[in-house]
Amino acid sequence: MAKVDTSLVAHLPLFAGVTPEALDEILREARSARYPKNSAIFEQGADAQSFFLLLHGHVRAAKTTPTGEQIVVRYVAPGETFGLAMAIGAGRYPATAMAVDDSVVLIWPTSAWPRLVERFPALAANTLQTVGTRLQESHTRILEMSTQQVEQRIAHALLRLAKQSGKKLDHGIEIDFPISRQDIAQMTGTTLHTVSRILSGWEQQGLVESGRQRIILREPHRIVVLAERSPDSGAP
Repeated sequence: MAKVDTSLVAHLPLFAGVTPEALDEILREARSARYPKNSAIFEQGADAQSFFLLLHGHVRAAKTTPTGEQIVVRYVAPGETFGLAMAIGAGRYPATAMAVDDSVVLIWPTSAWPRLVERFPALAANTLQTVGTRLQESHTRILEMSTQQVEQRIAHALLRLAKQSGKKLDHGIEIDFPISRQDIAQMTGTTLHTVSRILSGWEQQGLVESGRQRIILREPHRIVVLAERSPDSGAP
């Protein structure tokens, strides 16, 4: 495998506070792999034999409920870690990770984790911070699902995606990876029909532009207003 250029990853949150020499050693434990669009990186319930850092592309983490429903847990952007089951003491992956476009990842064996964090405590601290941030995100989404109307939840979901993976255009912000209305429904706990109805209404108002697996926020500030609107403001 070709050696990973440390300058490409040294700035990433996983390696904050790690010396160049330590980073070289950490990267020697990793291998790189390419996953084509729509391929599975790992499956929910499989033994957590590896953990990952996304270098290029986007990954969708989705969980299947006992009744067979799919819930999109989050999208992983370049520079983010995923598959961190070992950091929370889990032996199996709690969700399925799928490449939503052609993606490149670094992969470490889970067996290397105890040795790496013992030698490089900053790695453990950075991973713990990532896990904590994602736990906060989960709490925020649970609160939204419990207290907000569907329109607000969809607005929040689009704003989160735009913040994470938005590409600035002359006429708005494009969510820079393939995402369908079904994906948004699975993120927000609603139906494809409801998402389609709301996005069509927003398109008529000039708030968004959407096509096949493509969404542009044409008026992000107005979507912020929709997201933050209080339940007693007369929203439908």
